Amino acid sequence: MLALLRLLGIGFVVLTLVYAALSLWSRRVRRRKLEAEWDEAQGPGGRAAFVEAGLEAYDHSLRRKLILGVYVVPLCLIGLIVYLTNFH
Repeated sequence: MLALLRLLGIGFVVLTLVYAALSLWSRRVRRRKLEAEWDEAQGPGGRAAFVEAGLEAYDHSLRRKLILGVYVVPLCLIGLIVYLTNFH
């Protein structure tokens, strides 16, 4: 039991680092796309306002929520492996 708790603790720390890196990378890619889109069209208003509005929409997007799968998928796999090893 102690080994499982240690595994989950270390796994949580590693997954948090992966989540943070993936989240920052995805946001940076979205910002670059928004800046390029504004540069092409010279959209209405200022560039900074356009990018901030786009990032606000990104914060509520499905892609942002899917990044949380970084936590869900590995923990479900660990749970499945523990179940199959001990109870099946």
